[in-house]
Amino acid sequence: MDKLEQTLPDFQKFLIEGKFVPEKNVPFYAYWVSKFLSFSNNNEGFGRLEEGIGTFIEMLNNDKNIADWQIQQAQTALKIYVDDFSNGNRLTGLPKKEAFDCSDIIHKIRTSMRIKHYAYKTERSYIDWIKRFYHYTINVKRKDTKKEQLNSDDVKDYLGFLAVKQNVAASTQNQAFNALLFLFREGLNIELKDLAQTVRAKRGPKLPVVLSLKEVKEIFEHSRDKNLLILQILYGSGLRLMELARLRVQDIDFDFNLIYVRSGKGDKDRTTILPEYVKSNLLDHLERVKSLHQEDIVAGYGQVYLPDAIERKYPGAASEWKWQYVFPSANISVDPRGGKIRRHHISEKSIQNAVRGAVNKAGIIKHVTVHTMRHSFATHLLMSGVNIREIQDLLGHKNLETTMVYTHVMRDMASAPRSPLDKLYENNQERKGVR
Repeated sequence: MDKLEQTLPDFQKFLIEGKFVPEKNVPFYAYWVSKFLSFSNNNEGFGRLEEGIGTFIEMLNNDKNIADWQIQQAQTALKIYVDDFSNGNRLTGLPKKEAFDCSDIIHKIRTSMRIKHYAYKTERSYIDWIKRFYHYTINVKRKDTKKEQLNSDDVKDYLGFLAVKQNVAASTQNQAFNALLFLFREGLNIELKDLAQTVRAKRGPKLPVVLSLKEVKEIFEHSRDKNLLILQILYGSGLRLMELARLRVQDIDFDFNLIYVRSGKGDKDRTTILPEYVKSNLLDHLERVKSLHQEDIVAGYGQVYLPDAIERKYPGAASEWKWQYVFPSANISVDPRGGKIRRHHISEKSIQNAVRGAVNKAGIIKHVTVHTMRHSFATHLLMSGVNIREIQDLLGHKNLETTMVYTHVMRDMASAPRSPLDKLYENNQERKGVR
């Protein structure tokens, strides 16, 4: 840490005074900027800053020893360094941007989100949207936020800019809207009104991609060991990506063949199926994880992240076996929230790579993601006669309408009408081709 504290001292002072990040994490943010500057000096030819940053982040992504949250930390550090500290758009001789300071609001928003127990990923996303909104308001609209109060017109203009100029996806614009709604209500104490005329990106109805039983088997045949176990649980239990990543040892009930999903989407708990087929391999996997946990304890680590309330109520729980992640990260890392050194859960990227790698090896050309395994779980249950209400509970859907989409998929798969081309040649020797 001593060497880190000597890295870019002026930037570290700026981070502390602006309250951009927790003070104990400041040296790490300076470290990433220092690495980028060194990378830029050794790689001449980047005309624009975005090009240099993009190449640098891509380099970090290709390093298997760097976790997803560290890459996110590096991106945030560079954004603060460029937008707020150095105020520039190019690597050298940069014309300065008009500076603005929303650090007090960001600090207030971050505190409010943590009080309300928002996910860290949501926190990062909302704060990033708020910074973009301030940047747009000052640099594009040329509005002095120190003299004029922000209002619903500013939100309409920004959302319209995203929809028309940036052509963002509907889900992206909705995320921006939710972030700004939180900013006005919790940060500025302003109730947004009259947003009916806001230009909103619209998303038409989409049917999910679903794998056939044969395709699922082929994917499994092209995976092995831990990755195979991950794929089988995703498909066999219908878990979302982060629900799998955050599974803890005590969430697995081998006697009743249940998996407990804690604080799932909407902060709700539910149970889903533990496939009988994976139990033996899962027990073997947990034995290896337990040995790793014991090694961490001997090394002076061994504590896992716990929600604040649980950590206060049970001070020693973080080291207990039952609280450990079923799929832990391969590396020890620094927690970006508390600064503690510990082993986090497996990264999103690792799970995504496990699915993508097996799909590519199997030669399946459908657009298969982690969520495709969940769609296939629901559709195959429905095809086997499971009640739609029961599937709704297993998936954790709030509304039945969300689950009903799988009835449309099943109908299309099971009872599609015969093509008139097939009927035309059904009693003809030329049915396989036209002469």
